[in-house]
Amino acid sequence: MFGSPLGGNVARTTNYRVVIPFYAYGAIAFLAAAVLLLTSNGSFTGHWFQPHLLAITHLMALGWATMIILGASHQLVPVLIENDLYSDKLAYTSFALAAVGIPLLIYGFFVFNLGWPAQLGGSLMVGAVLAFVANIAISISKSKRENVHAVFVFTATIWLLLTVLFGLALLFNFTSSVFARNSLYYLTLHAHLGLIGWFLLLVLGVGSRLIPMFLISKYKAPRLLWWVFVLVNTALVLYGLFFLYHQATVLNYIPALLVLVALLLFAHYCRMAYVERIRKKVDDQMKVSLLAVALLVLPTLVLIALIATLAVTAGDHANLVLLYGFTIFFGWLTAIILGMTFKTLPFIVWNKVYRHRAALGKMPNPKDLFSHPVYKAMGITYLAGFVLFGAGILLQVVVLLQAGAVVLLAAAFLYNWNVMKLLTHKPFKK
Repeated sequence: MFGSPLGGNVARTTNYRVVIPFYAYGAIAFLAAAVLLLTSNGSFTGHWFQPHLLAITHLMALGWATMIILGASHQLVPVLIENDLYSDKLAYTSFALAAVGIPLLIYGFFVFNLGWPAQLGGSLMVGAVLAFVANIAISISKSKRENVHAVFVFTATIWLLLTVLFGLALLFNFTSSVFARNSLYYLTLHAHLGLIGWFLLLVLGVGSRLIPMFLISKYKAPRLLWWVFVLVNTALVLYGLFFLYHQATVLNYIPALLVLVALLLFAHYCRMAYVERIRKKVDDQMKVSLLAVALLVLPTLVLIALIATLAVTAGDHANLVLLYGFTIFFGWLTAIILGMTFKTLPFIVWNKVYRHRAALGKMPNPKDLFSHPVYKAMGITYLAGFVLFGAGILLQVVVLLQAGAVVLLAAAFLYNWNVMKLLTHKPFKK
């Protein structure tokens, strides 16, 4: 009765048992990160290298964003390549390793014990990523369909693997000499491998497919997307070379500006997809996702301001560094997940519950499986919390940090409420 909103044949849809655990885990991790944000908000008035901040950052990066993206990728990659996922077993392995590894890693950061708990957690995370990369690579290799979106996704998985391998090496470097310098020196490189190579490239690749799809837009511009792909990867390679071999802060303007140009091109792509849409009414989920596109530009502007500030003044300007990280993890990454969760997960649940019941009578629409008033309340509280906490970081006002953390916790609770409503949905009685 209902065609897949993901654009593929329902028969080719990845088994819901593969995908749903990632969404459930990510939702709980988001709530846990919001609790840590509330109990540790005072840390945002000091230096950025603190145990609790490291724990929150990695919980948001791995437990929230990466777990949701891994789950969604297992569902979306078959759509992009028009072929089945290679192995459910590899997907289960990836989830199991990450599910055990992430809490160990977060615990190690929180208590600042970077010995065996963190190292074991990091090793398990590397194993999870290896299983994921193998699954995606083999799936793409078996497909006869080639497109720019699949190239984005595959390249992002390679950057993810490099990020976690480098991160694991940095963990061991805390307790033994792996690198010539201490781990703190390399943290910004590790961070940007993940932020630009994994998150940004993956979001751009998947978003360039899903946004026109959900808008039912006729707009296509593969050449523009190839330019975005080249600009982002060139920026990341240049940043790595400048970091390792030059260390001149002013040169970091070049990769930052390349990323900004790529984001503006992508924003233009989304605008044209919106203009040429067939579906004139845009639902709340798409509004939040389109907001996330605008929020993509914000961290880049903060980064450019930070580079300029460091070039002309002394000090580490911790508030700008913290604001940069916050706008990424609690800004555009969170916004796009809040939007896309309720565009993809309702179909997955509908397919689980009603796929074999469609011939029995009238079935509900996937969008009817979650609460729209709760979703709107979540969106409002999220935006309010983001603005309040961001202002608190910039102005170093504890009251704003506390208020923002409380409101963000409310948003995380509302998100979890709706996700759990979806995951526990039972068939409607006739």
